[in-house]
Amino acid sequence: MAKVRITETILRDAHQSLLATRMRTRDMIPIAEEMDKVGFFSVEAWGGATFDTCIRYLNEDPWERLRNLKSEFNNTPIQMLLRGQNLVGYKHYPDDVVTKFVEKSYENGVDIFRIFDALNDIRNMEKSIKVAKAQGAHVQGTISYTISPVHTLDDFVNLAKELEALECDSVAIKDMAGLITPTAAYNLVSALKEETDLLVDLHCHCTSGMTPISYYAACQAGVDILDTAISPLAWGTSQPPTESIVAALQGTDFDTELDLKLLTVIKKYFEDIKDKYSGILDPISESVDTDVLLYQIPGGMLSNLISQLKEQNALDRYDDVLEEMPRVRKDMGYPPLVTPTSQIVGIQSVMNVLGGERYKTVSNEVKEYMKGMYGKSPAPVDPEISKRIIGDEEVITCRPADLLEPEFDKFKSEGVEKGFVKSDEDALTYALYPPIAPKFLKGEAEEEELKPAHTISDDEGIGIPTQYNVEVDGDVYEVKIMPTGFMEIEETDSGNFKPVEGGVTSPMQGMVIKLNVNVGDKVAQGSTIAVIEAMKMENDIQSEVDGTVEEIFVEPGDAVSVGDTLMVIK
Repeated sequence: MAKVRITETILRDAHQSLLATRMRTRDMIPIAEEMDKVGFFSVEAWGGATFDTCIRYLNEDPWERLRNLKSEFNNTPIQMLLRGQNLVGYKHYPDDVVTKFVEKSYENGVDIFRIFDALNDIRNMEKSIKVAKAQGAHVQGTISYTISPVHTLDDFVNLAKELEALECDSVAIKDMAGLITPTAAYNLVSALKEETDLLVDLHCHCTSGMTPISYYAACQAGVDILDTAISPLAWGTSQPPTESIVAALQGTDFDTELDLKLLTVIKKYFEDIKDKYSGILDPISESVDTDVLLYQIPGGMLSNLISQLKEQNALDRYDDVLEEMPRVRKDMGYPPLVTPTSQIVGIQSVMNVLGGERYKTVSNEVKEYMKGMYGKSPAPVDPEISKRIIGDEEVITCRPADLLEPEFDKFKSEGVEKGFVKSDEDALTYALYPPIAPKFLKGEAEEEELKPAHTISDDEGIGIPTQYNVEVDGDVYEVKIMPTGFMEIEETDSGNFKPVEGGVTSPMQGMVIKLNVNVGDKVAQGSTIAVIEAMKMENDIQSEVDGTVEEIFVEPGDAVSVGDTLMVIK
């Protein structure tokens, strides 16, 4: 038995899981030098949702964060989480964008790339793995661990063998919902050690409460690396505490040989940081939630929804959503619930329940998923549901990215022409997030204030709630639900409001990213007239009547709230 190495997650996954990815770079840098002394295998500090959050909420350049951290970590490799062909976004990007992103990530400071695909479709991982290897980086191929009628130990081992054939240096078992039992951990780690020559890393969230025991079972099976988080931001939907795992393994064959006194210094620093961000911290996210063992749902996905429903005495809605998620997952062929499939399945489940009818409202991402654009689902999708969502549209069988045209040069030249792209890094930021990047790159974004999540006050009504905070993979989104329809509210001379026929209102809070019509256009019932991005998903707004567009009140880039009038169709 060799000593176990530790990957520290507090600078990425821990605050993504518990603090909605809101930790600022200025709160990371002061402790980085101390963290660099510990002797971690790596510090996970980039990727995942950090890139999106930096430009969307924090008015920070993620590339600058990476460079600043790299200047502090002289002895410890910096690790990032990369979603394969999705990179740090929520859809597939063309190969030229993937290539440039991986090259620039390495150049700016990433030493270890943990690369995964939400469907475990290796075709979606291959490009980024090859490019990272060509840079000389350490590549950690990843198994997205889940439980379903179609996932087996042999499947996971075969995936690891394919990753080894692509010359990965290590393999990670990514247990995002904390589902792996001690026996399953022992068996899977043992099999990976027997069947491959790869270093094996176990990454688990603590949602179910089993994880520390599973970690010890993995040690007995020969695991090489464990992922942990400094204790103030550990437990719950985060990882097990670093200090606890280090202490537990002292004096055993698996001793990490890390200094608990040094870890205590780091712990005290992050206790203050936790206090600073306490307005974001959801106590439910910190708790053990054994429901995950029944429903196999990552614990953070509905934590804020639960609290809102409790406040409104409408917890029956929570049960409905909880029961709907496994049904949606089955409909979609049992995808592992990790970004972006966790968002796709989770948000569709919420829409199915709160909309009153299953698949009445469907995001573009669900449509793309059903067409095979995210890759091959672990099991076949439900044919009846698929037909309802995409009709007779063709389902692809090729690697999805083979259908994408190169676009890096297009985004770079367009951004340079408009004056907000000054580097390849800027061009990548624009290519990854076209709707939100320009505002940030132009210097027009503002850092959000640290404040508590929205709660519904008593005077907003105690009936069925219409406003929720939904947490998805650590990101908190304010969601308002109301009936869709064609009604515009107009103020009368008396100061009252009356409905005006023809107003198309937004059914959700989000950002207008596309208008498909102009004033004067004739539209058909069911045609898409606009696209709104909400909770990282793109949602078509469709006309419910045949008519003519008389007025348009929004343009791409505008933020809209539920009930805002987008246009008038008569």
